[in-house]
Amino acid sequence: MKNSKRRLDAVKTMREIRDRLSEQFKGMTFEEQKQYIKERTKARPKTAPTAKTGKEAA
Repeated sequence: MKNSKRRLDAVKTMREIRDRLSEQFKGMTFEEQKQYIKERTKARPKTAPTAKTGKEAA
């Protein structure tokens, strides 16, 4: 896509994600945070292995 009008601002996006997580984690212990992340990542489907490496794509 040459001269795309819409560009991703990675720094802005990462700050927004971090701020949202900080708000959700407020008042949680470290163990509660780990459990929250574990449960949330378990629900996400894994991607298919890549043809080049045979490992899961990130």
